[in-house]
Amino acid sequence: MKSLRTFSTLLLLSSIAFLPAIAATITAAEAKNHVGEQATVCGKVASEKTATSSRGEPTFINLDSSYPNQVFTILIWGEDRKNVGELPRVGAHACASGMIQDYRGVPEIVVKNGEQLTH
Repeated sequence: MKSLRTFSTLLLLSSIAFLPAIAATITAAEAKNHVGEQATVCGKVASEKTATSSRGEPTFINLDSSYPNQVFTILIWGEDRKNVGELPRVGAHACASGMIQDYRGVPEIVVKNGEQLTH
């Protein structure tokens, strides 16, 4: 009986250790305080632009404020657009999940597939 209890305890502890970390859901304005962390950032799409003449054809989706006053950017590289699917429209509520990075003072998440973007 003691060995069964020990086995059950070890099984429980090992399963907890392998659970994925749950990412926090935060606003676009809060993202600047979470650079370097995994999170889901949500806000209202203020602007969306694909820079077709730029290397990599990036698409910038700015939440809560438009460029050049953006508070958070969802970045999708051209090579990943097909994996992401439909983009949110201006005025829609959108969320991006992933690692928050800082690009020239503006927090961003690089989205590579549709599982990272909800709207």
